[in-house]
Amino acid sequence: MIDGAWTAQVAQNYDAASAGMYAPEVLDPAVDFLARCTAGRTALEFAIGTGRVALPLSARGIAVSGIEKSEPMAAQLRAKPGAEHVPVVIGDMTTTTVPGTFGLVYLVFNALTCLLTQAEQVQCFRNAAAHLQPGGVLVAETFVSQLQRLPPGETSRPFHVGIDHLGIDVYDVLNQRLTSFHYDVRAGKASTFQSPHRYL
Repeated sequence: MIDGAWTAQVAQNYDAASAGMYAPEVLDPAVDFLARCTAGRTALEFAIGTGRVALPLSARGIAVSGIEKSEPMAAQLRAKPGAEHVPVVIGDMTTTTVPGTFGLVYLVFNALTCLLTQAEQVQCFRNAAAHLQPGGVLVAETFVSQLQRLPPGETSRPFHVGIDHLGIDVYDVLNQRLTSFHYDVRAGKASTFQSPHRYL
């Protein structure tokens, strides 16, 4: 699992850097889908982050809990309206447990790929299963790797080129991993961030 990637600085800028994921045409269908998956039961988000999905799901009257490894990310969530209705346990989503069982366990925005070994990913699924009620649903949203678009001998590919953000994925095909490099320029300040992933 990634350790040390989700620092206070990253957490503070996370929502702005992920603004596209908050756009109604992106977020609303995801929340609609997850709400249907709950079938009126409770939901548990692994890697709840700053609450991008959990808070609007909770606002629809669904009881949502979360697990988050990064205290700075959870602190950003706690500062938002409605956060008092979304309890968060700080811990590793592969082993941390929360009270009760749930109709839905979900991981969104590539959270599963932050687990860098197959063993960790399998343990994550086992932990999800342990939290699910009979007939419960597990949802995992991940990116589709662009391996087929890599020219022979090359290991990197841009995934976003914008006026204030450049994103490049560098692949380690042997280990089924990639590292996403983010270069941002916002409000006159430049920053960099890298996040490693294991693609499926």
